[in-house]
Amino acid sequence: MTGLDWAVVAAYFGLLLVLTWWVILKNKDTPEDYFLAGRNLSWWVVGASIFSSNIGSEHLVGLAGSGATDGVAMAHYELHAWCLLVLGWVMIPFYIGSKVFTMPEFLERRFDPASRWVLSVISLVAYVVTKIAVGIFAGGIVFSVLLPELRLGPLDAFWIGSILVIVLTGAYTVLGGLRAVVFADALQTVVLVVGSILVTYYGLQAIGGWDELRRIAGSEMFNLWKPLVPEGMQATWAPVIEPDRMAWYFNDNYPWLSMLFCAPVIGMWYWCTDQYIVQRALGAPNQREARRGAIFAGMLKLLPVFVFIIPGMIAFALASSGQSANLQEAMIGPDGEVLRDEAQRAFPLLVATILPPGIRGLVVAGMLAALMSSLSSTFNASATLFTMDFYSKLHPNVSQKRLVWIGRLATTVMVLIGLAWIPVIQGGRGLYDYLQGVQAYLAPPIFVVFFLGVFWKRLNAPGCLAALIVGFLMGLFRLAVDTPPQLIAGFQYTPDSFLWIVNNMFFQYYSILILLVCVVVMVGVSYATAAPDYQRISGLTYGTATAADRLETRNSWNAVDVIASVAILVAILAAYLYFRG
Repeated sequence: MTGLDWAVVAAYFGLLLVLTWWVILKNKDTPEDYFLAGRNLSWWVVGASIFSSNIGSEHLVGLAGSGATDGVAMAHYELHAWCLLVLGWVMIPFYIGSKVFTMPEFLERRFDPASRWVLSVISLVAYVVTKIAVGIFAGGIVFSVLLPELRLGPLDAFWIGSILVIVLTGAYTVLGGLRAVVFADALQTVVLVVGSILVTYYGLQAIGGWDELRRIAGSEMFNLWKPLVPEGMQATWAPVIEPDRMAWYFNDNYPWLSMLFCAPVIGMWYWCTDQYIVQRALGAPNQREARRGAIFAGMLKLLPVFVFIIPGMIAFALASSGQSANLQEAMIGPDGEVLRDEAQRAFPLLVATILPPGIRGLVVAGMLAALMSSLSSTFNASATLFTMDFYSKLHPNVSQKRLVWIGRLATTVMVLIGLAWIPVIQGGRGLYDYLQGVQAYLAPPIFVVFFLGVFWKRLNAPGCLAALIVGFLMGLFRLAVDTPPQLIAGFQYTPDSFLWIVNNMFFQYYSILILLVCVVVMVGVSYATAAPDYQRISGLTYGTATAADRLETRNSWNAVDVIASVAILVAILAAYLYFRG
């Protein structure tokens, strides 16, 4: 980092400070203003904030690292931009019409208060074990690469970076609420996208162009289909089979069966039901602005394949070909293979190695923007969940200013818990794999109760509660079983024992198991108990939507929305057709 680089980074933070101060002056310090920005966000702010919130540490560190080790394999998750179309076209009418603050509150309207409490607990736990801790960890990774000699007493660059990211992000999140978060996200989206495109551009120049990258990396790294169709079965859609082992059950690849059924469930849970994402849409004034924000975010969501995965592959190509001694020393082991743990540093290593002064500062600002936007969104979502779903229920007569203060306090507590979880992540297989695994365990019950609840009016509160509890316990059980082998060196379960089977079952198959159990439980319990009061849930399901509800939805979209949505689907199809090895 040169003086020019630091000047660019300082300019970015100065602009962020001015923006935050402007937002603070506009805030009215009411719950609706603090948690939902007064419900007057335009579609471009909603879309940019959704994208910026999503593009965080798991992409900056984990997805680029995955590109360095496995090529475009993990692009399957990024190409689930179509899930944002489901949010915009299917779920937005019910969310906007209900005027709720949180996703658990919507579940209360559809089912009962108990469902709201359980989902709030699940969501807060999910934020601790995924978004907060992963964001903090990635901040440490970035600082450890860019400033490896930085120390402060017993703290090295990793921990200093983690703490700095928390403090800087927490400052504007606590003071400005959702309005500060979304406008900062809009700024950070521009910086992040421009910076990441520059990394790809300079990376391709360093390697000798796109054709040279394909030659060095090999066709396998450009093959999106390889994880889905195993070697020896290129022309089939059969599950992975290996001699003497139920490989469809235990597998280290991403076989088609699990990707077909598990990945979309995780995608629709994340994009369509998670407070972290949907809160931005709830801040829109009407269906039209919320839907267009989701469509705009879907367009932006196609970028990570090219601005994170490809740079990771470029880092691998530069290292494996010996064109960059720094990258080769950092990423390649004695056997010539990529070191998976070190691959998580691929993106910051590339930034430190190939970029000229000034440009490097802009990209570092973009990296910090990605980390901060992801964390700020999590902080605000966590504060909203705790304040509106727990504290306000226990203290119904509390003042509005008190609710805002409690939200700020809740954010601080969540950060401290997240810090304590970092050692677990450090022992994992990789940041992106860790995140996908945890989400796969927590997503199915939430997906089931929201989507079945919207499409199937007969399902009731006891069925919803039973599905949430059973699914959540199954997910926690898997997390508990997975943790000892990651924390304790040399720890392993007795081969072929029950705990060994649970620990070694491919995480996506375990997710499918949770999904199937939750569907059976929700439907079974619902039909074994009384039907819900359809008058009470009017407008909250397709079966109880009124003629006025349908007319309002129809009037909220036009040909522009349809064309933009079709363009996203065509782009996704084109990516699958191009990346065939």
